[in-house]
Amino acid sequence: MRINLRLCGKGGQGIMLSGYILGKAASVFHDYNAVQTQSYGPEARGGAARSEVIIADEEIGYCGIEAADGMMVLSQEAYTKYSDDLKEDCIVVADPDLVKDIDHGNVVPIPGTRIAEELGNKIVANIVMLGAFNQAGGFVPPEALEQAVEDSVPSRFTELNLKALREGIRRAQE
Repeated sequence: MRINLRLCGKGGQGIMLSGYILGKAASVFHDYNAVQTQSYGPEARGGAARSEVIIADEEIGYCGIEAADGMMVLSQEAYTKYSDDLKEDCIVVADPDLVKDIDHGNVVPIPGTRIAEELGNKIVANIVMLGAFNQAGGFVPPEALEQAVEDSVPSRFTELNLKALREGIRRAQE
């Protein structure tokens, strides 16, 4: 088993953290191997940002993604830039308030930014989306993702991030 995942959006939306958490959930808190790579433009905030995570049950010999099985996307610019190699049946979890034009895959619309604002801080929109993305794709057990969130965010933000993760999971189940 090898799952190729792409998480993308704008710089400052927490895309790199989301990829890091997903990779950690797979490799540290579950029995999988994982590799996470990232790329972003020269802008500190606002430019397209991408994190790719490969999850496998055997050794990962090549760290590149030839075709993505799943995509989490938080900006139209990032979708346009990074969607050219999605598999036909790719799961695309997108915030419909931020990404309006999607022409690939099985789309799961999750208004992550609105949900995060309802929880009290839009900064956790990436974690809402990560919970929904994992729920839609079944990449790692939810418990592993929760452990990775707890282990990766500052302790004063742990509870807010766990609420965001759980709400994303719940919304993807609807």
